[in-house]
Amino acid sequence: MARPRLNPRISQLVFGVFAATAGAMVALRPDPPHPLFTTAGIYGYALAVVVSIGGWLALGRPALAARARRVLIVFHLLFLPAQFLFLLAHPLPWLGMALSSAIVVGLKPRFPRLGRTRRKVWLTLHVGIGVGWLGISTGMLLLAIIGATADSHELQHGAYLLLSKFEILLAIPSVFLTIITGVVMSLGTPWGLLKHTWVLAKLVIALVLPFLAFFEGPWIEELEARSAPNLIETGTTGTLLIGAMGLFAALLWTATILSVFKPWGRTRWGRGADRRPTAPDPKATVVAARPVAAGTVAPSRR
Repeated sequence: MARPRLNPRISQLVFGVFAATAGAMVALRPDPPHPLFTTAGIYGYALAVVVSIGGWLALGRPALAARARRVLIVFHLLFLPAQFLFLLAHPLPWLGMALSSAIVVGLKPRFPRLGRTRRKVWLTLHVGIGVGWLGISTGMLLLAIIGATADSHELQHGAYLLLSKFEILLAIPSVFLTIITGVVMSLGTPWGLLKHTWVLAKLVIALVLPFLAFFEGPWIEELEARSAPNLIETGTTGTLLIGAMGLFAALLWTATILSVFKPWGRTRWGRGADRRPTAPDPKATVVAARPVAAGTVAPSRR
């Protein structure tokens, strides 16, 4: 029995309605905690409405359908991690990320292999950003520990103030760039995104980390605000923040180890791809010719 398939045109229409709703809810939220990301969410979802409705129209025209599919695949691959940023303005982007993922899968993307030079450029970017992200997470863990154990107001508040700046200016852009460069490397090389267990595990880690950051952010903001007037007892919030930052760093180290050792072999999707029959080579080599009639020869092939 054939499995039901998501109609690409309907999915674009659904996402366009969602984007319009999400953009309005982000804009109407009173006292947003992060005005910059609120503005980004409003304009980002406005762009998504235009792209989705345009995609819905283009997919209905055979002459434009192939190009529209490519544009929509690239857009949703980029918009998926971008919506992590919008979470700082409103929780509704969780649904948007699920919809973008479903749309990309439904469009069945096929990506050309990266050439040698481009592969090295993307690999350099991915490794460099990943190493930077690892250093940022280690620094944030140390700041969380300093904030919870400091014996002076200036040191404690300074630690939480730096934590807040690290999260907004360094950690969140690192999440976005690491996911983008990792997806490009996976889809543009034989490793694939779902073919090897270690690549899939790294993808899961990359998606879990922003989810973890969604809880860390309010804890950092609370401790920064409470420590502003004087030295405080950080209590359970300070302990939870240290634990979350420690888990954050541990997951990043796990992703690094996976990149080096590449364990566990192929996934069932990768094994299924290996078992697919390949089309026979239609080319034949003429090794001899024999006369069959006056002026006519028959080739012997192998």
